[in-house]
Order: sequence, then C-alpha cells, then structure tokens
Amino acid sequence: MKKFFSVFTLLTLSLILAACGGGESSSANGDGEGNKEITIGYFPNINHVAGMVAEEKDLYSETLPDGTKVNYQYFPDGSAFMTALETGDIQGGLVGPGPAMNHFTSGAKINVVAAGSTGGTVIMARNGADITTPEDMPGKTFISPRVGCTHDVQFETMMKEEYGITSSRIDGQMKHVTGKPATYASLFESGKVDVATVPEPWASSIEEEGTGKVLVDTPNVAYGETLPAAVFVTSQDLVENNPDMVDNLVEAHKEATTFIQDNPDEAKSIAIKKIKEITDQELSQSVIDNAWERIDFTYEVEEKTLQDFANSSYELGFLEEKPNLEGLVDKSFLD
Repeated sequence: MKKFFSVFTLLTLSLILAACGGGESSSANGDGEGNKEITIGYFPNINHVAGMVAEEKDLYSETLPDGTKVNYQYFPDGSAFMTALETGDIQGGLVGPGPAMNHFTSGAKINVVAAGSTGGTVIMARNGADITTPEDMPGKTFISPRVGCTHDVQFETMMKEEYGITSSRIDGQMKHVTGKPATYASLFESGKVDVATVPEPWASSIEEEGTGKVLVDTPNVAYGETLPAAVFVTSQDLVENNPDMVDNLVEAHKEATTFIQDNPDEAKSIAIKKIKEITDQELSQSVIDNAWERIDFTYEVEEKTLQDFANSSYELGFLEEKPNLEGLVDKSFLD
C-alpha cells in the first residue's frame, strides 16, 4: 500500500492565496441555503495524495449537496494553510499535524477530523558535507520547510533524544534555515545547506538527482511511522453549525484514501500529474515508486500520538506552554 515556482509567484501576489477561493458561502456558515461554495486546501507532496485524488476524481462534488461549487488552493507551508482556514478562505483540507497543533494551542478553533497519511519524512545529507551519521551534525546547517513544522519537530526530536544535539535556536550546535522542499536538491548542489528534513517525494527526488543521500530513513525518524504526516482539519464553527457538511467532506476524504489503497498505480499517476501542475516539476515514476514505499495512506487518527508529538514540540521550545490537545481531534465523523 504501501509551475510550484510559478505558483509561488501567484502565492506572493495573492498573500499566500489568502484572498482567493471565493470566501465563505451560506453553506459554509451553516444555514445550508443559497449558493453553496467551499474551498479545500492541500500541499503538493505525496503525503497529500488524498487531496489530489479527491480533486482529480471530483469526489467532494459527489458527497456534497447538488450544486455545491468546490474550489482548491495549494499551499507551500502549514502556516499559510492555517491562516487561510482561520480566516475562512478555506473550509478544510490537509495540513501537517505540527501547524494544526501549534495553532490550536494558540487559540485557533479548529478540529482534526481525520488523518491523511503516515510516514514520508526522510533526513537527507548533502554529498560532500562530510556527514556519515547524525553525530556529525554539530556545526552543520540543516533546513526544514518552516520553524516548528512537522518535519522540523521530527528531526529535532530525534537529534536531541538520540544524539544530544540541538539547534542553535535553543543555543545548540546546528544552524537552522527554512525553505521550500522542492528547492532542496538545488540547495544541496550549491552547498548552501548540509542536511534537510524532507517530505516525500522530494527525498526520493534528491536521491535520484544524486545531490544527497539518505542519512536517516523514515522508520528511524522520531514518530516516523506512527505520526500522521497529514491531517484533515476544519473549523470548529463548521463542525458545530454545519456537521452535515463536515460529514460530507470526511466521506469524500475517506473515499479518496480508499481509492489510493485499492488503485496505487492510478493514484501515483494522479500525483505525478498534479505535482507538475502545481510546482512545474515533473517527477519520474521511479521517484514516486520509491516515495510510495515510505508512506501509509490512512484516515485513522489517534489523539494520544498527536499529544506525544505536541509534548516534544514544547520540550524543543516551539511552544511556550505545555500543550493540552483535548478537543482538537473529533473522530465522530469517521464513524
């Protein structure tokens, strides 16, 4: 079962897509009357294939009331996604658990209603960086998509717990920078970074291009096989005032996940197509095949796993207060 550069220009011009997508409709607000329009968000990486399949197969239109217009927005990182969700520019979609938990603990009224996948985080070392084990990281520079994002927390948790090495952010020995995963191969080639904590398919792409090598594979990264690499989130307002819509969204998401499980070859083709459309990068079949082996597509989610991960985020100083995720996960729509 096992044009992003052109789109990023568009993202910049539109404030990370915060203003597009049609806004909230009366349906999104919960009265179920009038013109119905919703917007779903996701990222162009393999952990979000359920979003790609749902869009390609128009699954949300099948579960939502007739006449509902479904829009899609693509995001470069979880912060942009969560801002769009909190402002009502999107009604739901897939995001990493890190941004979801961080925003929840900061007061955002959101719910995780399903998972999207597990696995898919790989620690890569640049060729020529003189790094053969994580113990070689002191004095080196690592990159993650954002400070405190899911992949960042996974990497820093592993480094602290297994090797006693921390980021310079907390007076440690590793320099931390951030950037888009689609650019990591070129950053390796230029020698600007030494290690990257990489979501698939970009890890497999780096492997194929030969600019880096696997330093720590998915099973040995902190929470590598248990933590949801993507979760489906929506607003508590939508959960409370329009549970039928949330039920419809989750049903479509479940159908997309089941499709991936039952039709991996077609799902891979959809992923290649959508990633090229969004990022202007065409990934080879071998890259997708390799990335697929590191991921399990599932909609099941457990709050305890998220709480453990949030505790790690707090211990690393990404959160100011010890988190309490009670109320974040609502599994009722999965039943």
